[in-house]
Amino acid sequence: MGTPEFAVESLKALCEGGYNVVAVVTQPDRPVGRHGSVLQPPAVKTYALERGLPVLQPEKMKDEAFQEKLHSYNADLQVVVAFRMLPKSVWAMPRFGTFNVHAALLPQYRGAAPINWAIINGDKETGVTTFFLDENIDTGRVIMQKHLAIGDEDNVEKVYDQLMVLGAQACTETIDKILDTDGNVESIPQEQLIKELQASSPTPQAPISETSEEGINLYGAPKLFKENCRIDFNRPAEYVHNFIRGLAPVPGAWCMLHNGNDEGKILKIYDSRVYTDSDTTSAQPGTVIEGTREFIVVCGQGSLKLTEVQLAGKKRMSGKDFKNGQRAGSVLKLN
Repeated sequence: MGTPEFAVESLKALCEGGYNVVAVVTQPDRPVGRHGSVLQPPAVKTYALERGLPVLQPEKMKDEAFQEKLHSYNADLQVVVAFRMLPKSVWAMPRFGTFNVHAALLPQYRGAAPINWAIINGDKETGVTTFFLDENIDTGRVIMQKHLAIGDEDNVEKVYDQLMVLGAQACTETIDKILDTDGNVESIPQEQLIKELQASSPTPQAPISETSEEGINLYGAPKLFKENCRIDFNRPAEYVHNFIRGLAPVPGAWCMLHNGNDEGKILKIYDSRVYTDSDTTSAQPGTVIEGTREFIVVCGQGSLKLTEVQLAGKKRMSGKDFKNGQRAGSVLKLN
């Protein structure tokens, strides 16, 4: 069960690995285009049909007709990758249960956007977790984890691609473990993993979903909307840099660009570097530094060089070319 490209890699690994995939469940086709007149199938559906696999696309997972059809396949095990929450009547259906491939090292980053928030938080490591589904979101017993280092300049696209492959590996290895033990595979409750985490003070990036009795901060991974992708230049430059790469290239971090006293236009920022060669202690956050060909903006602490940007309605370009394309004497401000 899955929808985006991330799930296709796991499905591909199952098909090419000789596993008996009896059916695929994914989201309904969605309207796209200016008038929504064209229906676009999910990536998982496209691949499944190419392999000749039956595809189910329920609007509601509790739909009786869907559940009857799903039950008719008599599957031993269900695999969920980048899908939605399932009712117990679905995840408890197979004799070996249902496991999920989640793009984070649980119990951290439970939620819809774990890759984004791990990068925004400045983490040096992430990974994938396979776990059995239960009544709550991303809280089930952990079967396996695989780790991946995050580079200082890695963005979501790069980490996503690496985790997609790592997730497919974890998927097949988890299935092998479950089959080899006839469903009695060893798994660890997440409460135990929480106790094993080292207590740390809160960091200001990812939202803290809860704090355990041991003082462990658990970071959430809530869905991203336009409103929470806006850049706050009052934050330190390192944080803003992590925020930008944690949203690049999709959905994209943005701010308002003002030239003088105009109302401003939306400017998306796709790449940046923390800048240490200028003295900006007296300038207000959001001020664009003059006297240089680079696109440098002052932050709450330090400054940031914007290296790839896109003004609304224009093409994406380097920050340097954008800055040099502005009118002489322009006074630029970002907020």
